[in-house]
Amino acid sequence: MIEPYSINELTAVVVDLCVKIHTKVGPGCYERVYEEILYYELTKMGFNVKRQLLLPIQYEELFIPHAYKLDLLVEDRLVLELKSQHPLPLVFFNQIRTHLSFLNLKNGMLLNFKVPRMKDGIFRIFNNSGLE
Repeated sequence: MIEPYSINELTAVVVDLCVKIHTKVGPGCYERVYEEILYYELTKMGFNVKRQLLLPIQYEELFIPHAYKLDLLVEDRLVLELKSQHPLPLVFFNQIRTHLSFLNLKNGMLLNFKVPRMKDGIFRIFNNSGLE
């Protein structure tokens, strides 16, 4: 078990790992490859990470059990959505905001590996009404 990280420390770890992965693997792989490697790196460091998490939506009386899927959820506090696409459509930013809202979480990251420099593919997304 690792000591609790602040959300800024946790996102810094993710950024560092993404840069490391991008440097070693490059920008030409499928999202699944980056997801598996990032999952591996985070769990190797002792983080609690859920992968390909299927989550429900309740709409009035309708319950949809597998309405959406998260790529990675780190420490039950940070939603990570990984992409390997250029240009990156704006709909992906809305997607992660929706995920944060449904989970009542505050912090997410959109990580696009299909960029020449990884720093250009890292975006922090916030839900101001969510919990940290």
